[in-house]
This record gives sequence, structure tokens and C-alpha cells, in this order.
Amino acid sequence: MDAIESGEMKPGSQVPSENQLAQQHGVSRMTARRALSEMVDEGILMRSQGIGTFVSDSRPMSSMLEIKSIRDEIEQRGHRYTNEILVLETSPASDAISQRLAVDVGVPVFHSIIVHCENNLPVQYEERWVNPAWISDYLDKDFKAQTANFYLNQVAPLSQADHSVEAVIVEKDIAQALLIKPKEPCLKVTRRTFSRGQGGATGAGVVVSHAVLYHPGSRYRLGGHLEF
Repeated sequence: MDAIESGEMKPGSQVPSENQLAQQHGVSRMTARRALSEMVDEGILMRSQGIGTFVSDSRPMSSMLEIKSIRDEIEQRGHRYTNEILVLETSPASDAISQRLAVDVGVPVFHSIIVHCENNLPVQYEERWVNPAWISDYLDKDFKAQTANFYLNQVAPLSQADHSVEAVIVEKDIAQALLIKPKEPCLKVTRRTFSRGQGGATGAGVVVSHAVLYHPGSRYRLGGHLEF
């Protein structure tokens, strides 16, 4: 439906009944019913028994309960993954980053900023700091070929993670990189990862990286399935 594609009808909006659609478009009720059924099958619409038919939330959804490569998420949906590397450098650890990585203030750490795109549309702005004591060749890697998250998990398997999610209004440069309006809300995911290393040492492990991920709220959502 044009109203859905244009954004006039947003996720959660109730769709007119079969009779109303038939009258609006000058078609039979059977044709209207078939069109609705096809859109339900495609995931564009969802039916609620006894209530009506509604526009589905079609934004990609990432799991809150597992850490996956953004490239894997996008390609599993059958979509095209690309990225833009904005920063790949060594920089001195600030007070905040030294605490997050458990290093001294001023110690050189690796810093990267990468924008991840789905079908050429930015869906994640990733700013990451990496402890070079454990990942010495980070700056040498081709992150066009593999994501930073995928590479880090290969060389320093994840053992623990600190994870928080909040809604924010981002700075102007981040909004520009994500191709969104300055006041458009984003989901901010802050994540610190630990590894016991390839040897599988005991304990919590060492801090490998600290990442801050920004997702445009209109293009992304977080969720998961819980069993009790």
C-alpha cells in the first residue's frame, strides 16, 4: 500500500477493513481480502483476532541477549552489508576510556569509528576503543572484509560483557554520518567485552574493548525471546 511505503501509515496503524478497501479502490471484497492476506504473509501487516489488521513494525531487530556481528545480522535478512571507515587510529586513553579498558591515563589505545549500512542505509555508528596489550594488530585489519566485532571474537573469544541500552539525541557529526535529522532519537548501546584469551584462563578475563553503538530509532530495534 502506498500509504505504508510513504510513511503515512506507521507501525501499529490499523488498516481499513476489506469492505472499506474494496470501496476505496473499486475492487471486489475477494480481491481486497487476497491483497491483505499477501501482505500479512510478507510480514508487512499483522492480524489480531477479533480486533483488526495493523501495520507491522518492519525495522530490523537485534537481540539484546546475544552479541552478533552486525554484518551477520544484515546478511541473514538477505540484505546487502557495506560500511564506511571514518577513523582507524592510535590515541591516548582519556580518563573515561582508561577506566573502561583498565589501563593508565594517556596509554596509547586503538580507536575506530565505523558506520555500518544495510542496503546502503546507515543502521549503526560504531565507536570502539581496543586494548593494544591484547590485540596488537587491530589497526592492520581490513574491516571492509570483516567487522571489528567478528575479528575480536576470533582472536579474543568473548567471556563476559557489560551491556546497557538507552535512548539519546546524538551529536551533529553522528547524525550526519547516520543520515538522520539532528533531533532524531537513537538507541545507544554501550558495551564492554572481556576475554580469557585463547588459553581459556580462569576468572573474569581481561578487558578487550569498549564500544558505543548508535542506531537510528526509526530504523532499528532491540528485542529477544525469554523462556522461564
